[in-house]
Amino acid sequence: MAEINKIVLSYSGGLDTTAILKWLQQKFDCEVVTFTADLGDGDDYSPVREKALKSGATEAFVDDVREEFVKDYVFPMFRCNTIYEGEYLLGTSIARPLIAKRLVEIAAETGADAISHGATGKGNDQVRFELGAYALKPDIKVIAPWREWDLTSRESLMQFCEKHQIEVDRKHEGERSPYSMDANLLHISYEGGILEDPNAEPEEAMWLWSVSPEAAPDQATYIDLTYQDGDVVAIDGKAMTPAEVLTHLNKLGGANGIGRTDIVENRYVGMKARGCYETPGGTILLKGHRAMESITMDRELGHLKDELMPRYAQLIYNGYWWSPERLALQALIDQSQRYVNGVVRLKLYKGNVVVVGRESASDSLYDGRIVTFEDDAGAYDQQDAAGFIRLNALRLKVASTKGRKLV
Repeated sequence: MAEINKIVLSYSGGLDTTAILKWLQQKFDCEVVTFTADLGDGDDYSPVREKALKSGATEAFVDDVREEFVKDYVFPMFRCNTIYEGEYLLGTSIARPLIAKRLVEIAAETGADAISHGATGKGNDQVRFELGAYALKPDIKVIAPWREWDLTSRESLMQFCEKHQIEVDRKHEGERSPYSMDANLLHISYEGGILEDPNAEPEEAMWLWSVSPEAAPDQATYIDLTYQDGDVVAIDGKAMTPAEVLTHLNKLGGANGIGRTDIVENRYVGMKARGCYETPGGTILLKGHRAMESITMDRELGHLKDELMPRYAQLIYNGYWWSPERLALQALIDQSQRYVNGVVRLKLYKGNVVVVGRESASDSLYDGRIVTFEDDAGAYDQQDAAGFIRLNALRLKVASTKGRKLV
């Protein structure tokens, strides 16, 4: 790699990225700037800047990006009812393009010519960070220490920190979770530990955001979600910002045992991996959005979105948020939400999200006069169905008369 003068490191303040900070300084003999994104995981980030500077960073950026994350990434994704491989709501995947964008922006602000991250060579995040960075700044250099250094275990990292007098909270490290976790306002994920056996049930103590459905209240919780252009703008009549919406739904969902999933997913790098996820607010958003679309969206437009959704989900999962095809799909998706306005009523009960009502005073396509089982006063002529069926049956009848077997 050509000479590097300054690096921007995606920094969490944990053991891994603190060791990376020192390693980068030694390896490249240059300044290192850190960037930490507050995506709403609930952690206190006030000590992170101080720790980064104490560990040798020349500058330390700590940005509260919660509103941007939900408004510009989570909500656009949910307009498509996006879900990967039938179960995963893409909580980790959707945060990576925002981090990549900020890394590139900070590199431009500080005059850095390289960025670095702590993603391993076995996972998807390395792909997501780097595809995003290269799309936004083609000449940026990317350093991935886990693909280059010889520190291959937590113990070797601890020894490296001791050797270079990097402060490590021994008590905290001794109490750390056995799982690799990632958290933001949309979800918290768990990998590693006993979860590497796909047949092992995770212990109840692992789950941090939700009670078990068995322990959830015996009384259901009812909520009203108000939609405007496909996004929730109010809950129970109270206007909220995007981040406030998701924060509130996380609390309600978690309290009612909603949003737990245990899946084996296909990573982009080729392997299968087992992970557990808590996405309480996102699970509620998905159910509510589909209900809102059910009375406001044209049938063929809705079916087209459903056909495109797996492709859209795959683009996000694989790291192609900043790609021409994702942008083109997003334009179609956003256009489809013009009339997705109204209120959905949901019942939250012991791990379930149940739609109990939906209405749109301005944009509903549901016409009770047409669909009624009672006298429709001529709103629908049932005799029209006979010709409709004959025309649609014509090709089937012709094929059958020509002796083509269908069974």
